[in-house]
Formats: sequence, structure tokens, C-alpha cells
Amino acid sequence: MEKEIHIPFTQIRMGRFLFLLLSILLIFILQPFLRDFIALSLLMEIFITAILISAVYAAGRKRSLFITAFILAALTALTRWSDQLLHNRTLAVLEEFLTLFFFGFMVVVILVYLFREKEVTFDLIMGSICGYFLLGFLWSSLYSLLEIFKAGSFQIPEIIYTETSPFNYYSFVTLTTLGYGDVTPISSPAQSFSVLEAVAGQLFIAILISRLVAIHVAQSQRK
Repeated sequence: MEKEIHIPFTQIRMGRFLFLLLSILLIFILQPFLRDFIALSLLMEIFITAILISAVYAAGRKRSLFITAFILAALTALTRWSDQLLHNRTLAVLEEFLTLFFFGFMVVVILVYLFREKEVTFDLIMGSICGYFLLGFLWSSLYSLLEIFKAGSFQIPEIIYTETSPFNYYSFVTLTTLGYGDVTPISSPAQSFSVLEAVAGQLFIAILISRLVAIHVAQSQRK
């Protein structure tokens, strides 16, 4: 049986996904304030590495999942940091492929966990939120790959095209169907992927809510 660790002064079990969620939130909370002190591309790699480490911990419920996540995360981190030093196109492509595959793997792990759990717990809720964020990062990597292979697939204002890719921003704007319109898909594949991401985001929320309600109802009936 796993040893329970609680948030200080509460009875809330920390679980496996809390650290992953905190690592993800750091990108959106700290990055805007630190970009004037650290190169943005380097800052992103630090945050992504923190997410990779936290994701490996989150996947560690089963030995096979832990080993798979560890290998994928190690390869992804190694490739991303190598590209930071060498700035090689081949490494850039490999970096995005591995990042895409790793986030896809983690989304599947979280979905399987969501559909196997029989009780609504703090950890389950944290895992569900992480799954939604990771889905956004997954599509961001896909857009980056598309731009590498088919340059000009997106119309990106110069003001937001900084040292790092703007596709995290575009991905989450699309995932939530917010649609500011400042970054727009130009090529046919970019438009198709954008539609698919918007649909995937809505389906994820719909499936998530229905599953949580179903678990809660079954949990109440057992009591």
C-alpha cells in the first residue's frame, strides 16, 4: 500500500498529479515575469524539463508505465537540451516528435486512470486537469512540426513571435475555443488540425465531466 502524504494542515492527500500540475502552472505564472532575466527559450526548457520529471513521477503507479515514461522523458529532455546547444534542424524535428509522443503517452495514461478509478478523489481531479493541459502541449508540438515541414502554415504577428515558439499560446486558445484570431492557420493542414484540436478540447471536457459525475453517483450509492 502506498504511503499517504497530505498537504500540510489538511487531510487532502497529495497524490501523484499535484507536482505535475504545479510544474505546468509555473510555465503560465512565472514565465511572463522571468523572461526579462533569462532567455525565453532557456526558460521554457527548464519548465518543460520540470514537467517531464513530474510526469514520470505521476506515471509511476505501475512499474511498466514508470519505465516507459522514464525512457521517453529522458530521450525527450536529452534531445531538447541538445537542440538548445547545437540548434540543429534534425534535432529540432526529433525534439518535437519526442515531445509530441511523450505528451500523447501521458494523456493516454491519465485517461486510462480516469476510467479505471471508482472514487472521486483529489488526485483524480488533479490528474484530469493535468490531462487537459498536456493535451494542449501535445497539439502545440504538432503545430511546431507542421511549421517546420511547411513554413508559413500560420500567420503570426511579429509582436508575439519571440525567441520561442508561439504555439503554446495558439494551442490553448484553440483548445478552449477562445479564438482571439491574432494567430491564424493559413495552410489546409493547419486549419484541419485547429478544428480537430477545438473538437478534442470540448470532447475531453464533456467526457471528463460525465465520467466524474458517474463515479460520484456510483460512490454515493455504495455509501
